[in-house]
Parts: sequence; C-alpha cells; structure tokens
Amino acid sequence: MDEIHKNILQRNRSNLVKDLDPSKLYDGLLEKGIFTQDMIDEIQSAGTRRNQARQLVQDLETRGSRAFPLFLQCLQETGQESLAELLQNGAPAATPTQVVRPVIQPLPITSPVDGNKPGKDVEKPEIPSSSPPGGGKPRPGPGRVRRDSLQGYKMDASPCGYCLIINNMEFEPHSMLKNRKGSNIDCEKLERRFKTLNFVVEVRTNLRQKVNHNRFPGAVYGVDGQYVPVQHITNYLNGQHCPSLQGKPKLFFIQACGGDERDMGFEVSPDEVEPSSGGMDDQTDAIPMSSSSDSLSMSDEPDARPTLPTPSDILVSYSTFPGYVSWRETQSGSWYVQTLDCILEENAATVDLVTMLMMVNNEVSQNSAKGLYKQMPGSFNFLRKLLYFRTQT
Repeated sequence: MDEIHKNILQRNRSNLVKDLDPSKLYDGLLEKGIFTQDMIDEIQSAGTRRNQARQLVQDLETRGSRAFPLFLQCLQETGQESLAELLQNGAPAATPTQVVRPVIQPLPITSPVDGNKPGKDVEKPEIPSSSPPGGGKPRPGPGRVRRDSLQGYKMDASPCGYCLIINNMEFEPHSMLKNRKGSNIDCEKLERRFKTLNFVVEVRTNLRQKVNHNRFPGAVYGVDGQYVPVQHITNYLNGQHCPSLQGKPKLFFIQACGGDERDMGFEVSPDEVEPSSGGMDDQTDAIPMSSSSDSLSMSDEPDARPTLPTPSDILVSYSTFPGYVSWRETQSGSWYVQTLDCILEENAATVDLVTMLMMVNNEVSQNSAKGLYKQMPGSFNFLRKLLYFRTQT
C-alpha cells in the first residue's frame, strides 16, 4: 500500500475502530482479493467488533497498492458511505507517485562486551549487495521483510498475557537505600491499567535479590541492597530459555534511577515545549540513606542502568536516560508511571505501543523538578512487529 494511503488509515484509525462494521465487509474483501480466507478467519478471531475493526485496518496496511481504493469500494457497497467519504477526503486527487523505500540491511552480529580487549574490532560478516549488476534501483534480498508487510503480534487470547509487577518500596536498613515513598501509587495504577488491558496481574512487594549474577552492567536493586542485572531478567524469558514464549512479545517497564546525574536540560525555542513543573515533594529514586537531607544535594544510588537485551520480541522501557536520576512525587507517584498510565488510558485502543512510548517520552520531557531538573525516558526495542493492546469495551 502506498505510504499516503497508509497515513490516511492511520490518521483515521480511531474513527474506523469506533464506527466500522467488519462483518459487512468480509465477503467483498475476499471477492476482491484484498484478504485471503485465512486472514479473514484471523481477523474474526480477534473477538469484539472493535478488536476486529482494529485488526482489519492494521492488516489492510500490509496489502498491495490496490487495497485502499478497493476498501473504499467495499465501504460504499455495504452502506458505510460516511467512512468511505472520510477516507476519500484525505486521499490525493491524482495518482500518487511511487514511493521509493530504502532497502533495510540486516545489522552485523557483534559481541556486546569484550572484557579482555576493550575497543577491539569484531570481524563483521560480509553483506551481499542487493543492487542489480550495473547499478539501478535496489531490490529486497531474499527473505527480507518489506516495511509495508509489517504485521502485528496476535493479542486476541483472553487473557492476552501475564503481568508481574515488582514493587520494591521499603529497603532494609543495611542496604543504605532510602524507602521509595509514592511507589505504591505507581503500583496501583499499573495493576489497574493492565487489568483493563486484559492481562492477569500479580503484584509482589519488597523482594530481595535471591540470585547471584553480575556478569553484565545495569541492574535493579532488591530491598536487601543486592542488585539483579537487567540482562539477567530478560534472559530468563528469551526464546532460548523459555520456549513457550518464542515469538511472543515480552515487555519490561523499569521505574528506577539510571545514575546520579541531574539533567538541567538546555534552552530551546518557547514554541518547542510546554513547560510543566513537578510538585514540591519530588524525590529521586532509591536515595542512599547516607546522603544529605537536602534533596537538591543528594547523590543517588544508581539502581537501574540499561543493558542490551539481544533476544528478539523484547522491549525494555526505562524511566530515565542512562546515568541520570528518575523523579517521583510522594503523593502521586513517579513522573514516568503517571504519564505511562495516562497515555495507555487515552490511546491503547487505537495506537501501537512503540508510538505510545514516544508520547510518554515527550510528555515526561516537559516536566521540571523543583523548577530546575528534567527527565528523559527511553527504551531498547527488539520487537519485530507492531503491538496493539486489546482493550475492554
């Protein structure tokens, strides 16, 4: 499908999910060759009308250049002229020029850590050229997935997944880490939100380390002051160690400090940001008890630093950039979880997860702690498909 038509579908996804009646379209979509019977069966298995509509629009974007005009024709033939008109008004008056997409080359496989020889170059496998002899327009190599065939993860099971929330809030005295006031509010928000997204949710509080593994940098702390590397957590659930989760999305949301630096930001045009100030009770996460009582002079114990999760179908979202503190309000919870909860509530029915995390990044970046300090979330994304949550209607 041409990019301009995909953009029209994406801009109108909310209206399509709200008003589209997929059951009236299946015969026409099959007859016109837009979908196969197997694809229609999969869309129907999505469950509710809204979920079927969402899956239909999502799959439609992966079809050929004739899919969009034929879809408009199906809408008109089934009495859904208002939706057809809505989409048609956003379509170009003339036939769009063909969009030339760059060929995406696979990344070379390299070793993430070489403890004995830092900075040593790792031999890279030679990547065969995908250009035809004598130059010309590149063509996709064998087995290479085109951007317009990108699909979504199946999220139609009920429940669609399992959500474990670990809330370490009260640290043991010998850990030299301060308690995380307000973390219980984050926990309640996340528990409620993921239940509405059709997950089975289990909450565990104040867990100790219970593992001995520190091969990779970057960790989260137990209440006993001992840390668990993030890489070790993700490895438990990768395709090699957990075959039942192969090909399924595995998501990690980490609210914790990434270091002890405080980000004071930089000056930009007033049109670039909409300033938002945090509360007077802003705190950084996991403050060592030996620090000064003045919150502006406290140095933080870094309790999470990002490491590179190599298996596929994994996304790790961090509340802050590596090396910097993460801010939390004692009465309303952390900036990151507050914003994540709101974005999911307002957009999960129509927007994919990676786009929503970008929205979280933007909103959190507008905040200021004590009118001075900033925070920038981020993520390591190794998902291979789009991820849309199934919301309850």
